Amino acid sequence: MASSHAADPLVARPRLITAFDATTWLGLAVVLFVVPRVGGDFFAYELALYLMYGMVAQGIALTWGVAGFLSLGQALFFGLGAYVAGHVLRQDGLAWGSVWFLPISILVPALFAYVVGRLVFAKRHESGPYFALITLALVMFGYQLANQWSSVTGGFNGLSGVATPFGLDRYSNYYYAVVVACLLSTALVAWLIRTPLGTLWSAIAQNENRLQFLGFRTDHLKSLAFAISAGLGGLAGALFAGHQGIVTPQATSVVLSAELLIWTAVGGRRSPYGALLGAVVIGMLSTELRDHFAYWEVIIAVIFIAVVMRFPDGILGGLQWGWQRLQSMAGAAGRHPKVEGVALPARSAERLAPPPRHRLSSIEPSLTFDQVQVRHGSVQILNGLSFSLRGAGIHCVIGPNGAGKTSSFNVLTGRLPLSAGHIEFLGRRVDGWRADAMTRMGIGRKFQIPSVFAGLSVAENLSLALWANRTRFGDLLGNRIRYWQTDMQHELLREFPMLLEVAHLPAGQISQGQRQMLEFAMTASAEPLLFLLDEPCAGLSVAETHHLSRVMKLAIRRLKAAALVVEHDMSAVEALADEVLVFHQGRLLKQGSYSAVRDDPAVQAVYAGGHK
Repeated sequence: MASSHAADPLVARPRLITAFDATTWLGLAVVLFVVPRVGGDFFAYELALYLMYGMVAQGIALTWGVAGFLSLGQALFFGLGAYVAGHVLRQDGLAWGSVWFLPISILVPALFAYVVGRLVFAKRHESGPYFALITLALVMFGYQLANQWSSVTGGFNGLSGVATPFGLDRYSNYYYAVVVACLLSTALVAWLIRTPLGTLWSAIAQNENRLQFLGFRTDHLKSLAFAISAGLGGLAGALFAGHQGIVTPQATSVVLSAELLIWTAVGGRRSPYGALLGAVVIGMLSTELRDHFAYWEVIIAVIFIAVVMRFPDGILGGLQWGWQRLQSMAGAAGRHPKVEGVALPARSAERLAPPPRHRLSSIEPSLTFDQVQVRHGSVQILNGLSFSLRGAGIHCVIGPNGAGKTSSFNVLTGRLPLSAGHIEFLGRRVDGWRADAMTRMGIGRKFQIPSVFAGLSVAENLSLALWANRTRFGDLLGNRIRYWQTDMQHELLREFPMLLEVAHLPAGQISQGQRQMLEFAMTASAEPLLFLLDEPCAGLSVAETHHLSRVMKLAIRRLKAAALVVEHDMSAVEALADEVLVFHQGRLLKQGSYSAVRDDPAVQAVYAGGHK
């Protein structure tokens, strides 16, 4: 009988700061719906404006706080949605406009953002400041266009005469339409964060490189997050047009983009509730201070600095910290209990993951380097490297530092550009292929320094490896895949029981040896045809080295895979290798059995390995 989901140590639990609590959402709904009765219609009218800004901030929270890339131009999508809605709501036949102005205002910014994301993210293998600068340039261009294109935007004076949709009154019941949209936006973002798709976005923020080496197209995932955030901005902008009755270039300004970022950071950029809280509290506070103090910006700046320095997760993070302190004082601190003697979850037919796509047919692993050259400036990194591997087996790569061992892995996985020669994998030319494409073909890579997702739990790290090359997009929106298991994973966890004991701890909190074993378990869980293992035993004790070496042999043999293993410990080489390749000065010096390589005078002249 399969164990229950609740008892499964490999099923990840959502973290507090990103969790969607139905009670919190219902409480928010009650508060927002009673505002007009308590504060009056004019207060509700003002609050609606900052709720709309809060929806834009929730999109920023999704991209910046969850997926880890920052857009400095979110006002562009807010303004774009406002202008699109403004044009629709100015037309005759308002009933048609009332039906279609929202989906059009959402889709136009979302599609634009997705195209921009694909163009930008596909060019580089990780996020960086270049993306933020591009979005800043876009919002600056959008602001200038809104000012100059008078025939479309109304120019400096704006697009006036925008009707209020749905036959509502903008100073009374239109507030409730904004509240409904805000509640839906909050629920959507909170739900997305809790899905496996949300876990992938969190993994991008923590270690995008590792996620690509599991085979995920991170440029697609980031573009999707960016498109959703833009769609939320467009929705807010569309409501803004009906709320204000006019759309001016200020809706696309750099100043508004900066304010949205500040509100998101102060409220809490890792949660849709925090982003909404920041927009409402700081936004309305700014309005009050602006009317009473000449230097109100200074006060807001001081609040921003104080909150961010004391609570990096914003006001919401501070509230959660205070709640946890109260629990701690009451003797109920919210810590993970120590788990001892955790058993493997029972296997169930419903939980078995499908095989990775590269294992759907019987393929014998093969790899060929043919006169491969890699140059960086005037430095020749690989200098006509040639070798071939056919069939399953473990091939240890040795050689002095600078011989080109890790560089051969990098050029194979698209991290170094090929200057000359060619590479074939499974009989196909793969020169210049990206890391995620090579992984989907059946290559699994483990790095010398363990590369895991430090902020995700050990269970989540292992789940990501199981999802690699197995999921369809629809799978990422449900929780079924969180319970996937495979025979390979069961064997690995039998050999690494310590990973079960720390399954719900963040991977950044476990020991170096456990991280080495975790990364190998992740690599093997993806069931590659070819393992690339770069000093997998680095930093391990003698006992740990023997243990990991034995498990490596077991997994590689079990999968009938080939492996290239960079290793300096000759005792490990002797225990592992079916064949040894010796690199020297970017070329192959010798290929053969361990004894043949060990006794070769040319190898002895250039290389002396060590022993633990």
